Amino acid sequence: MRRLLALAAMLLAAALPAKAAEDVVLDLSQDSVSISTNFDGSDLLIYGAVKREDAIPDDSTLDVVITVEGPYVPLTVYRKARVLGVWVNTDAVEVDLAPSFYAVATTRPFGEVLSNVEDLRHHVSIPRAIRSVGAPVEVENAQVFTDAVIRIREAGGQYRLNDGAVSVREQTLFSTRVQLPANLTEGTYQTRIFLTREGRVVGQMARDIEVRKIGLGRWLYNLSQGQPLLYGLLAVVIALVAGWTASAVTQLLRS
Repeated sequence: MRRLLALAAMLLAAALPAKAAEDVVLDLSQDSVSISTNFDGSDLLIYGAVKREDAIPDDSTLDVVITVEGPYVPLTVYRKARVLGVWVNTDAVEVDLAPSFYAVATTRPFGEVLSNVEDLRHHVSIPRAIRSVGAPVEVENAQVFTDAVIRIREAGGQYRLNDGAVSVREQTLFSTRVQLPANLTEGTYQTRIFLTREGRVVGQMARDIEVRKIGLGRWLYNLSQGQPLLYGLLAVVIALVAGWTASAVTQLLRS
């Protein structure tokens, strides 16, 4: 009996594909991003190499998938409907795990470099990166709300899929650039690298990037979070002063 079990285990191990000994050596052009009052975005260079113990496999092509994801923030998605001539919110779904920013870059079209099974396992594609929760039973097809989030954020440049944006040299060196928008959410961003062969992940690595407000933007952010009443009063005072100044300048020019 033991011999039969041992033989079955050996046959099962032989049937499984061997794991390629390929590891990622990763570096970034910057480990942190500072958001000031005049911040208009940043260009992030991601580059690295593949470390191997054996020769380069010649039976498959190396592909690279790179993702950059921002902090996950909860949000509620509403669906509007016209009721008695007025547009009102009718249904709502809570999206609990939605990254504030998400970019995917690949060497080839996404469906050719990563299988659905691996995508489901590692949550790489944009739809896999977010999850809808809290959908009421009366709401049919909650996926429509998730699709709306993706569509809106893709239009705003917060979600991006860049097929063919990763360059690979001699199946060893790789690089890509990711444009970070001006409206970044403060927090920890994560860069993930996936090495794939025939749609299967054979190596991966992750690296964090800190995004922080500095200067006046930092002070205003802390004030709005710690003392919202004072922040509101300050905003009103600034608006009044700006209005009075504009009016005074206009009268001066007319005279």
